[in-house]
Amino acid sequence: MNKILNILLILLISFTVNAQIDFDFKSEFKKQLKFSTVYGAVNGGTSLSPRSTFAITSGQLEEGVINTPYDYSITFGIRKIARFGYENKANTFYDGTESNYSDAATVGKVQGFEYLFEIDYARQQGVDYIDQHHFIRYSSDDACDGPYCVNQFAAKVEYLKDGFADIEYFELSERYRVKKNSDLSFSIGAAHRLAEPYGYDPLAEWLLDNGSLHYTHLAIEEGYSYDLYANEYTDPSGNIVANSAEVWKEVVIPQVLAEYTEKKRGELKKIIQHSLVFGFDYYKYKKNTWLHAWGNLMPYHYNDGSEFSYHNYITEDQWYDYSAGLIYGIKVNKNLGYFVEGKYNKYWNREWYDFKLGVNYIIF
Repeated sequence: MNKILNILLILLISFTVNAQIDFDFKSEFKKQLKFSTVYGAVNGGTSLSPRSTFAITSGQLEEGVINTPYDYSITFGIRKIARFGYENKANTFYDGTESNYSDAATVGKVQGFEYLFEIDYARQQGVDYIDQHHFIRYSSDDACDGPYCVNQFAAKVEYLKDGFADIEYFELSERYRVKKNSDLSFSIGAAHRLAEPYGYDPLAEWLLDNGSLHYTHLAIEEGYSYDLYANEYTDPSGNIVANSAEVWKEVVIPQVLAEYTEKKRGELKKIIQHSLVFGFDYYKYKKNTWLHAWGNLMPYHYNDGSEFSYHNYITEDQWYDYSAGLIYGIKVNKNLGYFVEGKYNKYWNREWYDFKLGVNYIIF
């Protein structure tokens, strides 16, 4: 498999070298910006309603209210992506809330370059996130032309950071693409992903032989302390955070473990994973029915023997990473229509997905 990966890389590099590279950068830059859209938007709304809390302190009832601040998102971006036949521009402006599942496809509708650069500063249910999605996608058939044309080639450079799904990675893939017919194409190539060492568990070293966690010892190492006689538990700054073992275990310790895990994950360097990738893309559009489907499978991953390689955290030598998408719609008659859309990803045993389905019935 290592030899196959090396051969693929040599072939893909040779394809790229054979492309013509003599072109006017300024004019090409303007050409790539033509018909692109730069956008910015602010969206907001009410979050969770205020929640009442009750506690008994020294025999006295204490009441409180937990207020969740409003939700919002601030979006900035630039995009140049050709719309497929089933996509309509219902909105006059881009507002950053659009869900274009086709952006995840390996191959675009047109030959050449397409791109998206978008960043979102968001707060949802009181938690702040910074989401980013950037990619440059290139695809060609067997009769492309241009200064950097490579026949039967597909490539995609992508950076994704989804704070809500807790996933972040940079991916580069380059593939040799074969069209079975006008609707279906297959591809094979290599994918290179840069990400934190997913699979690493910072709490594993604190597990006892019986499987339980020595959480108090961990908390002490992190600067917490407790006075057994006064029954007081303090944080690294000396503030009292608990007055009973129950509060210490049920309230403080989960926060300690979360902070420790985040700190240890942040200390690790990103690692790169080289993988063999197979894919397919299918697109067929008619006025009353359409189907767009794509899928990618990574069955083999190079093991470089590093300490934090994902190979060290699984029982088998290899694993399957994959992604897929489906967009299907049909207008049964002039009244009735239904649709199904969604995408699914599984990398390093981490899953994230979106989907929607529905029915439209027009009454005349």
